[in-house]
Amino acid sequence: MKALRFLLPLALFIALLGFLAAGLKLDPKEVPSPLIDKPAPAFRLTLLDNADRALGREDLLGQVWMLNVWASWCVACQEEHPLLVAFSRKKVLPVYGLNYKDERTAGMRWLSRYGNPYTASLFDGDGSVGIDWGVYGVPETFVMDRQGTVRYKHIGPLTPEVIRDVIEPLVRKLNG
Repeated sequence: MKALRFLLPLALFIALLGFLAAGLKLDPKEVPSPLIDKPAPAFRLTLLDNADRALGREDLLGQVWMLNVWASWCVACQEEHPLLVAFSRKKVLPVYGLNYKDERTAGMRWLSRYGNPYTASLFDGDGSVGIDWGVYGVPETFVMDRQGTVRYKHIGPLTPEVIRDVIEPLVRKLNG
């Protein structure tokens, strides 16, 4: 009985250490998305640079495409932006922007200043479409297949490694 009094706390302590060790191995940028392998949320938004023209999910079906969520007030977006501009010039796939919780004029001014990598940028001033996509911070990037199914989500600024090792091979596979 005396041994059980000492072994039980020791076993609980070892189990707790196991959970902590497993948690330390997780990458905080790899947040599983409930959207992966599910249809992209429906949306219809006006274009950032043309409030009279709208674009929706249905308009993008039939092609592999990327959605990059960004804002003019986002410091990490500014860090990511030159890479996104260079990537879009390679014409690997159409890159659409989702200007999230921003002012229309500030977003247009930002693209004019830093370059516009987007086939089109959608204006989500109140963030409601971003919420449907599960966005909780910017930048975030999604890749969709031809049927409009979400195949990949990246949280935070894109890196050359993510583009080279994840996005480009995925796009080749989805287009193949």
